[in-house]
Amino acid sequence: MDFIHFFFIATLLFIIGVGGVILNKTNIVVVLMSLELALLSVSLNFIIFSACLGDMTGQIFAIFILVIAACESSIGLAIILVYFRVRGSIRIDQASLLKS
Repeated sequence: MDFIHFFFIATLLFIIGVGGVILNKTNIVVVLMSLELALLSVSLNFIIFSACLGDMTGQIFAIFILVIAACESSIGLAIILVYFRVRGSIRIDQASLLKS
């Protein structure tokens, strides 16, 4: 496969991830998964351009993005777990109750 095909797939994954973040109004876990999909597509783009240019810098940035995404998802899931224990639901429309 050519690099253009991989770039198209990565762009499509990014659009799906951003669309999932924007269009989802009910579940925080789905928003977190969509955000992870967008971050993985960005790291895939770094790897594609790194392989295309013959430079290792893009692959190093991809590893950093994966590490930060793993930390972000673990902290996000911990916050969601605590929120579920307190409120009994993880709906986004009830998130304004955090102020009380």
